[in-house]
Amino acid sequence: MALGSLSPFRATRYVASVDLIDIDTLVAAGVRLVLLDRDNTCVPRDTHVAPPAAKAWLGRLRDAGISACLLSNNFHSGEVAASACELGCPVVDHAMKPAPFSAWVAMARMGVGPEQTVIVGDQVFTDILAGNLAGVRTILVRPQSRRDLWYTQIFRLGEALVLRGVEFEGEGPGASGCSDG
Repeated sequence: MALGSLSPFRATRYVASVDLIDIDTLVAAGVRLVLLDRDNTCVPRDTHVAPPAAKAWLGRLRDAGISACLLSNNFHSGEVAASACELGCPVVDHAMKPAPFSAWVAMARMGVGPEQTVIVGDQVFTDILAGNLAGVRTILVRPQSRRDLWYTQIFRLGEALVLRGVEFEGEGPGASGCSDG
């Protein structure tokens, strides 16, 4: 398969975890809004609580003048709302990624255009594809836990093919991360 045919599944950047995304780089790139996936990006699926490093990173993001908004496919609205409160950011739930509509809704609510937005997530076939379809830059992070929904585990097999040879910032060469078996 030609690389060009994979482009909707390619992220702009690959970073090991949310807290390792350099905020100064985002500021220099003109980013004013970060759309964040919830499950296994900001909140590990096995704990349902955001780790201190993710909360601290979000605080530094806000201090830099960049807004954040959760963009979650999770249908448990109460859990998603609790995470949004914990993280101190608005949320668009029932996002139905990879459809780009929720990203467009979030950008409109926050008054920011695609050229000033980045989406951060742990899944190629939802988060990265949604960002690419919405016309925003994308950052793929490693999932925070090995626990996933059964169908996500199936998608992870396809992701392994798409991610073959990709190195994540913050990992040494050959590091496997949580998404590998």
